[in-house]
Amino acid sequence: MNRFFALLLGVALCAGAGPAVSQERVTLGWGRLFTNDVFGDTRDRWRTGSYTLSRVRGASWDGTLPTVPGALLEFRIVGETIAPADLTVTDPADRRYVGSLSFGLHSHFDWQGFETSLGVDLVATGPQTGASNLQARIHDLLGLPAPTVLGSQIPDALYPTVSAELGRVLPFGAATVRPFLAAQAGVENLIRVGADLYFGGFTRGALMLRDGPSGQRYRAVAASRTEGFSFTVGGDVARVFDSHYFRPGDLAQARDTRSRVRAGIHWQGARSEMFYGLTWLGKEFTTQPDSQVVGSLNLRLKF
Repeated sequence: MNRFFALLLGVALCAGAGPAVSQERVTLGWGRLFTNDVFGDTRDRWRTGSYTLSRVRGASWDGTLPTVPGALLEFRIVGETIAPADLTVTDPADRRYVGSLSFGLHSHFDWQGFETSLGVDLVATGPQTGASNLQARIHDLLGLPAPTVLGSQIPDALYPTVSAELGRVLPFGAATVRPFLAAQAGVENLIRVGADLYFGGFTRGALMLRDGPSGQRYRAVAASRTEGFSFTVGGDVARVFDSHYFRPGDLAQARDTRSRVRAGIHWQGARSEMFYGLTWLGKEFTTQPDSQVVGSLNLRLKF
């Protein structure tokens, strides 16, 4: 297993070095997704909020992935806040507060008919990310009680992280289905298997990227501009081997398995578009009393 992840890391690091990327790169598109439980079950707990921003660079985009790693690159930033259920009362059975900020480089290409993604990220945790300071300031501005659990949060650290995903788009009646297999090693070590089902045109000829915290896929480079509504449903199950979002000796430890179920709706207009999705997140740690629901939002408004 470790050799497999080391091989992925080496391929991802060398992804941009091939001769196929000699053409001048341009920005082909931007992808973004804002996820928060305010848009879901409104409970402000656990996987409570994240923002993902992607910039895609390459020579051109014709609706299909290049066959050479490194020809199409995604630069990704992800900020995430993970919190106990109560920020003002410490519960030894609950998980610790986590501030996470990552910067990554990912290569997307076609490998023998499979949509393939290989990437490396540097994930920072702890007060150095600024997440806990921002949360404290927001509470102060809104006149809410000051958080008292921030002093015991997951400490400052840096985790080089490698990830990979293989997926294949298959016709499924009037829809398309995309089964996939993913793996990650670094800040969390896991293997994930799942599938997504699409109805409508918003994924047609587009470069779709997967949001890590929610599992929703968001569009970074568009091809089809078919107006109207599209729908997606999906889910996955992960086998978790280790997670640095938990500390040894705590009552709350990462569960061996982790499940997600999601659905979303996309509207495309003549100039603007909107995506809204809901994700059910199963229990993630051993003492977690319940599952949760988060919502994801993406707006592109042009007037």
